[in-house]
Amino acid sequence: MGLEKENMDTSVFMDDDEFNRSIEPILKKGKLYEAELDRDPNDINAQLKVGFEDVIAEPMSTHSFDKVWIGSHAVFELVKFMIYRLLSTLLAVPMAFVLGLVFAVLSCIHIWLLMPALQGFLMLLPSLQAVWRSLTDMFVTPLFHSMGKSLSSVNVKTTEY
Repeated sequence: MGLEKENMDTSVFMDDDEFNRSIEPILKKGKLYEAELDRDPNDINAQLKVGFEDVIAEPMSTHSFDKVWIGSHAVFELVKFMIYRLLSTLLAVPMAFVLGLVFAVLSCIHIWLLMPALQGFLMLLPSLQAVWRSLTDMFVTPLFHSMGKSLSSVNVKTTEY
């Protein structure tokens, strides 16, 4: 029994027809491969689902050449896709960092400053309510009672001409 040495190479081979490059589901041997998960499940950005037909439309009375229509549709979709990819590549990580920072600060302020202060005020409210009630009973209530008694004798009559 000697010492055996082995070299193991691991490789993954994938046929081009098995790899789904698009976001559309494909049919393969009776199985349905699903598209990617919806990145907007709550439909927050429904207003941004704009297609070529939503922006450019030709009425039945005026039509351009079919090749022009197909070409302009392709250019619209390509430019929309490429510019979005470019801008999201440049801005996604910095904006995610900034928004993460903002929401972290807001959460910290809410948890450690706002809620303890609110709870403290809610603890003080019963005693402040008793003080406020005694002040209104001493000053405001007698004032309005006397105003009500003096103004109760006022009689207003309206006449039309």
